Amino acid sequence: MEVILSSPRGFCAGVVRAVDVVEQCLQKFGPPVYVKHQIVHNPYVVAELERKGAITVETVEEVPPGSLVVFSAHGSPPEDFQKAKERNLRVIDAVCPLVTRVHNEAKKYHREGKQVLLVGHRGHQEVRGTMGQVPMTLIDDAVAEVPKWDAATTVAVLTQTTLSVADTAQAIAAVQQRFPNAVVRNDICYATTNRQTAVMEMASKVDLVLVIGAQNSSNCNRLREVAEARGVPAYLINGPEEIDPAWLQGKQRVGITSGASTPEVLVEWVIEALAPEKLTLLTGAVEDVAFTLPRELR
Repeated sequence: MEVILSSPRGFCAGVVRAVDVVEQCLQKFGPPVYVKHQIVHNPYVVAELERKGAITVETVEEVPPGSLVVFSAHGSPPEDFQKAKERNLRVIDAVCPLVTRVHNEAKKYHREGKQVLLVGHRGHQEVRGTMGQVPMTLIDDAVAEVPKWDAATTVAVLTQTTLSVADTAQAIAAVQQRFPNAVVRNDICYATTNRQTAVMEMASKVDLVLVIGAQNSSNCNRLREVAEARGVPAYLINGPEEIDPAWLQGKQRVGITSGASTPEVLVEWVIEALAPEKLTLLTGAVEDVAFTLPRELR
């Protein structure tokens, strides 16, 4: 068997920053450090931070008054900051700067009097945070959910940062068909785009794709879908223990990639479990993006 390794893969700059925020808080202030929602969508990363003293909660109300809390990389609505203030919490916001940019765009277009549309997945943590910024309408299914407003309505379209590039293009086209003068911001982040492009290129070279990452990770699920759209069987797994030997029967070339919140050690463990006769590394976009830490930790 040959394993073909996609590139780029794994941690993006926003995830690196978010994990660094929690680790530095633990070092600087000591445990416990509360984290509102999983800091990033990967159970291994969350467990490693909890082993060092982080405590993951889902609501601000679960954080004891006066404590330190880190808000996750996905972004939080203003009401969570208000609740934290009422509980006298010290908040360090680990939101990805690219998500913050979407929040700022939403506020700008709302101030200008535009109706804001957000293309995204209903219930995802990032979508919850973005929709809390200003009144806006979510488009999860482009065909069913494009508003039936007057075609002359001034509309601005924003997107979740971790969407399928192809599906988002279809959703935006549906909006533009209804609102030809819509202002469109494609906010899919560089890491999501690069990883999907890499999987498209890898798919033509392999018989099977394994995406290493969490089931609740939007960008990991999109990678699996991209491979499947190219006609290649694809599975999303957390690690080698989830590999079904039946998937590998008759497969000569197995492609491996990982989502933006997946640590490289999980990829290494999967490769070790497969024990390939040959390992081929593909080349792709070079990522040199880095984000500064929040002011409180500089």
